[in-house]
Amino acid sequence: MTVLSQVIEQARAQSVPELIAVIAAIAYLGFAIRQQIICWFFAAISTSIYIWLFIEARLYMESVLNLFYLLMAGYGWWVWSGGRDDGDGRPVVIWAWRRHLTASVVVVFLSALSGWTLSVYSDAAYPYIDSMTTWFAIWATFLVARKVLENWWYWLLIDLASIFIYWTRDLQLTALLFVIYVIMIPFGLISWRNSMREHGDNKLSMQ
Repeated sequence: MTVLSQVIEQARAQSVPELIAVIAAIAYLGFAIRQQIICWFFAAISTSIYIWLFIEARLYMESVLNLFYLLMAGYGWWVWSGGRDDGDGRPVVIWAWRRHLTASVVVVFLSALSGWTLSVYSDAAYPYIDSMTTWFAIWATFLVARKVLENWWYWLLIDLASIFIYWTRDLQLTALLFVIYVIMIPFGLISWRNSMREHGDNKLSMQ
């Protein structure tokens, strides 16, 4: 069975909720690339559904992650609606590499800890990989809410790993969603960088 036929077969077998979650997730990223606040509304829809779907797939850290996404949808809406004095919306910024390095060390530690816990006390699939993508996604989502440019590089690595996880857990539609995410990431990076340059915010910010 080819990859395409597997996706089509699962699309026929899956319930409407996963399809809605996938469509809402694509809408979220599309609006996020354009820095439109409505993206957080679609994020809330998608993540609410995925909380349940990932529990069924025994990807418990992914389920917890989507609960976090749901909370961050509200936080992102609140931050983005704050705007700037000139009314152009919150600016895109970049953060110093030391801040990213510190965050990455913390994420790796938390991933190892939660991965070990899941491997010992649960029937979780891919406990360490699942934990790693979850903790890095938490950090990357915070960067999106703060409009930090480097979030796109984190998402590239996270999404590539997620494709493998979801495909092997019979979530082909969701795996396809992350393939689309990977394709869209360069557009997001370019769009946000151009926005940063247009507003003259091309210097480091520690907001």
